[in-house]
Amino acid sequence: MKQEKDSNFRSASFILGAALARNDMEVLLDAPGAYCSLNGLYLTADRQHIDNLISIDHAQPNCTSRLNYKGILDGRSRAVFGGEVVVRRDAQKSDAEQTDKNLILSTQAEVDSKPSLLIYADDVKCSHGATAGHIDADTLFYLRSRGLDLDAASRMLVHAFASEIIDTVKPEPLREYLDIIFTAAIPDKSLPIGRTR
Repeated sequence: MKQEKDSNFRSASFILGAALARNDMEVLLDAPGAYCSLNGLYLTADRQHIDNLISIDHAQPNCTSRLNYKGILDGRSRAVFGGEVVVRRDAQKSDAEQTDKNLILSTQAEVDSKPSLLIYADDVKCSHGATAGHIDADTLFYLRSRGLDLDAASRMLVHAFASEIIDTVKPEPLREYLDIIFTAAIPDKSLPIGRTR
């Protein structure tokens, strides 16, 4: 995808149910004022494997990019996230944010995350980060103390994690459809790996 002056590109990627999937996306911000927002959500189970390889190239000044991907992994599934943001020497005043967050529901699930920034300009605002964790035991305890059983509380927390990406979808019927199919795909026994009370 090549973007021209003051262009605006928004993308939302949703992956569910594939035994093996690979999502490759390259965006070139090739004129001042270009803006892109790339969001993604995937849910894996059993022995599924998903790769997300995203590249954003800030080739011109005054461009903005946002990259936000989330994964939910269960069973013996595996995921790979490779996010690369390049800011070229002449791309002053670039603004780039990159995040990759993963929720691990099984001791056998695995995610390999490699966010990277390659910055060759001096006057930029760039950040990146990656996290992988389990359902928070304290939050789960709080929900259970309000009368929810373990499974319902776990499903509620997984749904809340996914909702940030689903809520970026603008056509309401599509957003509602995605919410339904991702909610249905949340494992019935989303038990936390960490400590419980």
